[in-house]
Amino acid sequence: MEAPMIFELRRPKNVVPDKKYPALFVMHGIGSNEQNMLSLVEGLEESFYIFSIRGHISQGPGFAFFTIEGYGKPHRDVFDDGIQRLTNTIDYACEEYPLDLSKLYLLGFSQGAILSMTLALTLGSKIKGIVALSGYIPMFVKEEYTINPGNDLAAFISHGEYDQVLPFEWGKENVEYFTKLGIPVTFKTYPEGHSVSLTNFQDFRKWIENDLQR
Repeated sequence: MEAPMIFELRRPKNVVPDKKYPALFVMHGIGSNEQNMLSLVEGLEESFYIFSIRGHISQGPGFAFFTIEGYGKPHRDVFDDGIQRLTNTIDYACEEYPLDLSKLYLLGFSQGAILSMTLALTLGSKIKGIVALSGYIPMFVKEEYTINPGNDLAAFISHGEYDQVLPFEWGKENVEYFTKLGIPVTFKTYPEGHSVSLTNFQDFRKWIENDLQR
């Protein structure tokens, strides 16, 4: 079977036969690519199978998973298609690789964070945890998608206080939305713009390593 989307795979150096491994699905921001996200997850391949996914739409020098109709408003049909492609890619990975289906994680920056939160809210018990770095939840997702987070879902959400691309207030709204659904959230803020600082990097790495143990 051919993979629905292109991805870069990282896995433990010494894979133990018949062992099932946690998985981390990584999604980049607009105009970026799957290679640019690998530095954020370097070293985690000792614990995870890591799938760094490339967006299927050409965007400048890189790629995107969806296009934008207006500020904070993706084109609905393109967004829906991106969500379906990512869902199919997750399903493909679960069939083709020795993954522990109770320990699937999503990590995304910007556009990737938007997708990570949407997938976590709609895929039920498939997803155990997410790391959403500087994103938002589209209004049509909240109002029109079937919201069905799993009972064990937990989230790490971060946002730069001086984000010039996606307002800091949107980060706080993400936390409020997840909290109202009863999902435990670790929320971290940083005196940064639309980026991932070293402290942010250290914080989410610690979170995901700790969450893996619960």
